[in-house]
Amino acid sequence: MNRRDFLKNSITVIAGLAVPLSALELISPRKLLATKGDESPVRWAFLVDTQACVGCGFCVKACKTENEIPHETNITRTWVERYVVTRKGKTYVDSPRGARDGFTTDRIDQGEEGFREVKAEEIEKAFFVPKLCNQCDNPACVQVCPVGATYQTPDGVVLVDRKHCIGCAYCIMACPYGVRSFNPAYKTAEKCTFCYHRISQGMKTACVDACPFGARKIGNLRDPDDPVTKTIMSGRVGVLKEQYGTKPQVYYLALSREVK
Repeated sequence: MNRRDFLKNSITVIAGLAVPLSALELISPRKLLATKGDESPVRWAFLVDTQACVGCGFCVKACKTENEIPHETNITRTWVERYVVTRKGKTYVDSPRGARDGFTTDRIDQGEEGFREVKAEEIEKAFFVPKLCNQCDNPACVQVCPVGATYQTPDGVVLVDRKHCIGCAYCIMACPYGVRSFNPAYKTAEKCTFCYHRISQGMKTACVDACPFGARKIGNLRDPDDPVTKTIMSGRVGVLKEQYGTKPQVYYLALSREVK
């Protein structure tokens, strides 16, 4: 078994152990819409329109700048993946530097395998998919943290307290979405926070503000008049890896079955 397979299996086992059986039910945004007396009137949710994304990378640059992540490092809190599906059913995926500089070539970056050329006449479809922390309603990362450094706010955002994080990386392995990384400067876990310092002050996230095509939107799932909520409640959206029972709160319009 190679290192990649070992890590993949470890993530699956840890995530599975962290999720109780009661969580293994179909995701229901309407349950989150209904608020109880002791709950926050806000539940943040994110909406991604894959048909609107052009892979420009402006969102990735904005995220790095906003969160003081070194521009040249491969660490990024959000990224964009390019999917190229051939007529023979083969799917190629790449995200050079997280798409920080967009996609400057038609060649597909396959890492150690080099670049692959796919002729235009061989392509069935091609599209871009932004990814970020799913701010799960049942977050596996929170459950496995041994010191409580990873926690969930009353309005649903999962944060990391750097003062308490011991850098054990349990949360990184437990996340089935691969959205966590290790910050070498602080020696703590690192992740997207929905720009909590901004949205808690009435602003949009940096990536939402930076997107010139409206592919990214954030809203309050407990506000029935919120445009994001209306779209999510329409039932025309999908989520990633629903089978893990984490109840992700990043919803996708026009989510293709090739996306994992």
